[in-house]
Amino acid sequence: MDQKQMAKQMVQFNKTAFDNSFNAMKMVYEQNEKMAESFLQQATWLPEDGKKAIQDWLKTYKKGVDDFKKMVDDSYQKVEDFFSGAEA
Repeated sequence: MDQKQMAKQMVQFNKTAFDNSFNAMKMVYEQNEKMAESFLQQATWLPEDGKKAIQDWLKTYKKGVDDFKKMVDDSYQKVEDFFSGAEA
């Protein structure tokens, strides 16, 4: 088997493994987000500023996760482009 083809398959395997792990982590996060929202609705003792801080934290975390996923996808695309260019 050609070394380039082997390297390409290894990158594809790693991308698939990352995507599967990321999706599992995202499902856990979404479930925790639902629990936090439910908690905030029921926590009448928590001041509005506290609730807003927690909601802002959740939004910031979600944006960070989405940005991370985009960067990783872009990096995998660059590697795939590299191997596609090497074949030409």
